[in-house]
Amino acid sequence: MIKTITSAAIAASATFVAFAPANAQNINADPTYETVRLNGGFTPDPYTVQLRSGGSIDASTISSSCRGYIANAPDVRLHFSAGSLPLIISAASQADTTLVINAPNGNWYCNDDGGEGLNPSIRFDPAMSGRYEIWIGTYGSRSLEAARLSISEISSQ
Repeated sequence: MIKTITSAAIAASATFVAFAPANAQNINADPTYETVRLNGGFTPDPYTVQLRSGGSIDASTISSSCRGYIANAPDVRLHFSAGSLPLIISAASQADTTLVINAPNGNWYCNDDGGEGLNPSIRFDPAMSGRYEIWIGTYGSRSLEAARLSISEISSQ
């Protein structure tokens, strides 16, 4: 039996894309920036990664509800052991950024502008233990822009 996450928090802050093909994204490629291992209750919170958003692949190839341009390989791979708190993954940049995540359940989650201003944020509540592949996209352009990825249990920025 497949369990679908129905949390209002996820529905409000992310576009859920179930069983969508990801022809261009290689979830098994080495991440461009970092592999992170965190357990519930981690400190410091938020855990941040400085990176450059964007790439040459239109994220709508994953789903028509995904936005922005992303790379083939994930920017960051997160191995997470969930505790009792939600998991909030967000990005901040001077550019308009988007977020694409392949979660441990194999489903794709996309967001554009769900955080502060033009910044994306996805909240997993309850958090899932396992591997998250994370891409930070640049909306409407293939340009690479300075960005900060934040992984938190308490805040979207």
